[in-house]
Amino acid sequence: MTQKELQHLYWRAGFGMDQKKANTYAKNRKSVVDALITDSNTITPLDIDLSYLDGIDPIDLRNHPSLAREIAQKGRKKVRELNPIWVQRLIDPKELLRERMTLFWANHFVCRDQNPKHALHYNNTLRSFALGDFRAFVKAISKEAAMLKYLNGKQNRKRKPNENFARELMELFTLGEGHYTEKDIKESARAFTGYNHNFSGEFVFRERQHDDGSKIFLGSIGRYDGDDIIDIILEKKQCARFISEKVYRYFVNPIPNKTHISAMTDVFYKDYNIEDLMRFVFMSDWFYAEENIGSKIKAPVEFLVGIANTVPVKFERKKDILVIQRLLGQILLDPPNVAGWKGDKAWIDANTIMSRLKIPSLLLNNALISLKEYGDFNDKFKNQYFKRSKDKLPFKTLPNWDAFLENFKSIETENLSEIIIQGNINRGTADYLKTLSKASKRDYCVQLMSLPEYQMC
Repeated sequence: MTQKELQHLYWRAGFGMDQKKANTYAKNRKSVVDALITDSNTITPLDIDLSYLDGIDPIDLRNHPSLAREIAQKGRKKVRELNPIWVQRLIDPKELLRERMTLFWANHFVCRDQNPKHALHYNNTLRSFALGDFRAFVKAISKEAAMLKYLNGKQNRKRKPNENFARELMELFTLGEGHYTEKDIKESARAFTGYNHNFSGEFVFRERQHDDGSKIFLGSIGRYDGDDIIDIILEKKQCARFISEKVYRYFVNPIPNKTHISAMTDVFYKDYNIEDLMRFVFMSDWFYAEENIGSKIKAPVEFLVGIANTVPVKFERKKDILVIQRLLGQILLDPPNVAGWKGDKAWIDANTIMSRLKIPSLLLNNALISLKEYGDFNDKFKNQYFKRSKDKLPFKTLPNWDAFLENFKSIETENLSEIIIQGNINRGTADYLKTLSKASKRDYCVQLMSLPEYQMC
């Protein structure tokens, strides 16, 4: 593998290449991909202190509205606390590919929950199945307390079916729009009746609320339950094709290639093994083609984590991690709707590009940036961020420049762009970078991260 190919792989399978470990990476593609997958064979769940729920009886909550409100308020606060914990995991992952896949699936099996116990369990379910059996994955998702609430599964009962989950199961999770009928939605909704959960979030099947009558679904007939419906869906090769295309758009290129997606579909349809699919993608020559390198606009979380991957940075106030996500338009655990974030070009508009170009200097360099091309760039950000006090910076961070300099000591300053920037640098930017020949390695890094080209990976 070339250095460029190695960096490309680590930007897609992770959040940039860990320069500290760069010299230990094998240059053989199979060895590198094997290591990525092997290192993610274990599962390290996220955790958060939920001791405030100890001893809480659901009957007490029903009988004491004020207590219920207090618990709900604490719960919302805990979900907000979970966000920076997850982001920190992405910055310093134990299982890199598993964490990247967890982020991917979070925007596929989209869900939002204000109960921290249920939200945490859901997040760890995504993590647990991230590289496993897609069939078991979908079945587990259908029984998650967070999903049962989010898509009205608890209201789906015999003689009064709720179609929300059945519709999104096919449209967003497995088949894609146009590959089922309204009749299929109605019939499959009946199969998922009786799905519920207890106070702790454990799945409960309420047999009396289940419609055990015969259903006609996707051309098959039987007394189906929810698991049966999922099995029938996965028999359709369209399901493997739908997931393969989504994986391609996220990990390879937002512009689909039918030939490559068809090859992925054949691999995935064999047994719906996610690890095998990802191995096939990362081992394929076309994955490393020039048109795929630097072809993706970084999602806000990719952008933030990528910065911290290059220059280790400590956030003194965890809420700042939330503020940055809000500025950039992606708050983990708070998707806009069941379809999730659109991604790609939707990440960039007049406001977010200004924020993206300024944030590296806000986090790493006391909010100073010297890109003359942007004119009153600094003044605009002073007006935006320094409303309360001209002396206070919007974020309190401690960048570890000593670690950065140690990690990049073998890289000449003028060669940093080859490591930090993916894809091509336009002529104007290249000319500008030549003017920074006397800049320190630290300042040069900040300038690179403040370029439009840094938005791509």
